[in-house]
Amino acid sequence: MASKYYQEMQDSFRNNNKSREIPAHTAKVHSVAWSCDGRRLASGSFDKTASVFVLDKDRLVKENNYRGHGDSVDQLCWHPTNPDLFVTASGDKTVRVWDVRTTKCIATVNTKGENINICWSPDGQTIAVGNKDDVVTFIDAKTHRSRAEEQFKFEVNEISWNNDNDMFFLTNGNGCINILSYPELKPIQSINAHPSNCICIKFDPTGKYFATGSADALVSLWNVEELVCVRCFSRLDWPVRTLSFSHDGKMLASASEDHFIDIAEVETGEKLWEVQCDSPTFTVAWHPKRPLLAYACDDKEGKYDSNREAGTVKLFGLPNDS
Repeated sequence: MASKYYQEMQDSFRNNNKSREIPAHTAKVHSVAWSCDGRRLASGSFDKTASVFVLDKDRLVKENNYRGHGDSVDQLCWHPTNPDLFVTASGDKTVRVWDVRTTKCIATVNTKGENINICWSPDGQTIAVGNKDDVVTFIDAKTHRSRAEEQFKFEVNEISWNNDNDMFFLTNGNGCINILSYPELKPIQSINAHPSNCICIKFDPTGKYFATGSADALVSLWNVEELVCVRCFSRLDWPVRTLSFSHDGKMLASASEDHFIDIAEVETGEKLWEVQCDSPTFTVAWHPKRPLLAYACDDKEGKYDSNREAGTVKLFGLPNDS
């Protein structure tokens, strides 16, 4: 028997399953993220820039393009409670903090290696960035100085604090989730989550679960309190690259090289919907207040020049008649 929520959301998507493409970059988009108030979407690209869009009812309107990095912008995230600040991680060995009010870079932090993943602590005080050499640097968000640096002996993939800000999680190349105390950074536990490379991790907004995605094409859902696996989602066939929980914590979007994005009901694991794509998906992000999903794929320009990257950002969940 399908839940009431399941039926409500299916009805909603039946009427709101349109996707719209928005030109954003001159090369592929690696990362999309919403500001905490849901007014803005930021995207980071291989073209070395970040773009910011304003959500106007059901339309994303490009507000600005942020230049300054000397290499690909691999990941970005917003301040957890300040909707004006976001931070970018780049292969140019820097992290940049940007302010949408002044449209300027307010800080450039030099780091030791090529940065590939980044997250902002829930209390807003610290930015953590991981590089290709498996070093995670903890940056003070006020002074923009490095507070701590940890070199790991395993391949570090995505990193995240828990919602309570007292633990720090890393997914690694051996399929494990490593959990450190925070701010002490002492190892608490290592969980064998997957038989192969554990790629991504996301915490649900309610603090009940976190999800991991791995190279074995499985998404695992974990209970935060007990650190046990509650269920697995297995509809994808390719390594899971990106995950996002909806604002109410009840839907989980996951994507890979499969030509669809899976939207699951968290409590049952049932498929709620799927978003068709023409190419592999790099990044997905649910809006913090509405059932709108931003995403970006490995799109190519036009029929004739199949090598040129399109660099578009997409938005799913729009009214069919819009």
